[in-house]
Amino acid sequence: MPDPIPLCRLVDEAVAAHSIPGAVVSAGMGPSTLFSHAAGQADAIDARPMTSDTVFDIASLTKVVATTTAALALIGSGRLGLDDAVAGYLPETVWPRQVTIRHLLTHTSGLPASRKFYEWCATRDEVLHALCQTSLEAPPGTRAAYSDLGFMALGELITAATGEPLEAAVGRLVTGPLGMESTGFNPSGPVERFAATEVYDGSPWVGIVHDENARMMGGVAGHAGLFSTVTDLACFAQWWVSADDAPVPASLRRMATRCQTVGLPGSEGLPGCRGLGWVCPGDRYDILGNAWPATSVSHTGFTGTSLALDPVSGLWVVLLTNSVHFGRDATAIKSLRRALHATAAVSLPAGLG
Repeated sequence: MPDPIPLCRLVDEAVAAHSIPGAVVSAGMGPSTLFSHAAGQADAIDARPMTSDTVFDIASLTKVVATTTAALALIGSGRLGLDDAVAGYLPETVWPRQVTIRHLLTHTSGLPASRKFYEWCATRDEVLHALCQTSLEAPPGTRAAYSDLGFMALGELITAATGEPLEAAVGRLVTGPLGMESTGFNPSGPVERFAATEVYDGSPWVGIVHDENARMMGGVAGHAGLFSTVTDLACFAQWWVSADDAPVPASLRRMATRCQTVGLPGSEGLPGCRGLGWVCPGDRYDILGNAWPATSVSHTGFTGTSLALDPVSGLWVVLLTNSVHFGRDATAIKSLRRALHATAAVSLPAGLG
């Protein structure tokens, strides 16, 4: 099992070196949380300490925790099919009917990685219209290239399929059933609850979504916007590696963690290794390298968050930081992620590595 001493030391050293303002880390095996540790500042300007209850803008972890899991819940219940055409739910799109829900989940739709809709759109409806009018950069199914736009579309597809706002669907399908009481979009409460993100004109964003497109969409989007705590994300990880069949069948969750893009090119000359929502070993955005078992998956968030788990051994690690509070240079958080996960993997029980 993970030894908390070296893991805590890595976090403490990163804080002491001013690489990150603060962090909360939790690791476990299956249903057991083996340790949690908080260090540093939730807000370096107001000198507010990080605590185990600090609420983080988890950025792109929204993609796996909220959007992927809600979509899988609908697929597991027969409300959606992996190979359903996206145009059947979002008829305004200019994309060919060959673009499917599977393509969105595996980042193989051919959509661009991102677009700065917030620079020319003034409302949520304008963002969604611009999204649906964005042309593909590649034929669907020919590359695995990370796309915010694909998950923005998937969030709207969930809304269309359920007839309810995305935040309500995620609450009903994911966070409610899993008891994730501190997880949601557009959270309320005093600023003391939140980890501060990027600083503008001397003041940090606190409790307001950092992602500009998500902010233009009213804080609710399929690619970003969710807020959560280390306790709730540990609960999510424990459930994901379990055999529980609700709210998503375990067999479907196992499928989601297997690479669905074998043989497809990815980014920067690397192969694209994507599950349903998740990053698989070997992908450009893989943070685990060879340290964890080949059955492991992970995902990161721009604000400085990450989640990794292995459904076979049951190992999981949640790392929440507000690294973007110090700016957008991700060098330090990338280094910490890799070191932390490599250290956690060293203490896997014999026979599971």
